[in-house]
Amino acid sequence: MSENVELRKAGLKVTLPRVKIMQILDASEQRHMSAEDVYKALMEAGDDVGLATVYRVLTQFEAAGLVMRHNFDGGHAVFELDDGEHHDHIVCVDSGEVFEFFDEKIEQRQKEIVDDMGYELVDHNLVLYVKKK
Repeated sequence: MSENVELRKAGLKVTLPRVKIMQILDASEQRHMSAEDVYKALMEAGDDVGLATVYRVLTQFEAAGLVMRHNFDGGHAVFELDDGEHHDHIVCVDSGEVFEFFDEKIEQRQKEIVDDMGYELVDHNLVLYVKKK
């Protein structure tokens, strides 16, 4: 689906900075990008979008449900497009590299724990921090 359609569906006005930032997020091999990563990619592409605009647009995208914000390593925020598919994360504490994974047994066990407590699981975020052996 085109960036313009995605923006309109999210209730956002189609502006050049929003389209450019959506294109960067969509085309990047790196699924988890900081605002600085997005800004650098825009600069490398010759697009004149300021860092403050990048932060503002990413916050708007988050509020509209287009991206998810993660604060992995002590507050350093990264963003990923919200494709509607749940997954958890593994973060290497040495390199900062982020891996995605999904494990049905872990998902089921979390639901069972919450159910045993008399609650319904509405959302969760699992992050495993690892380092090479």
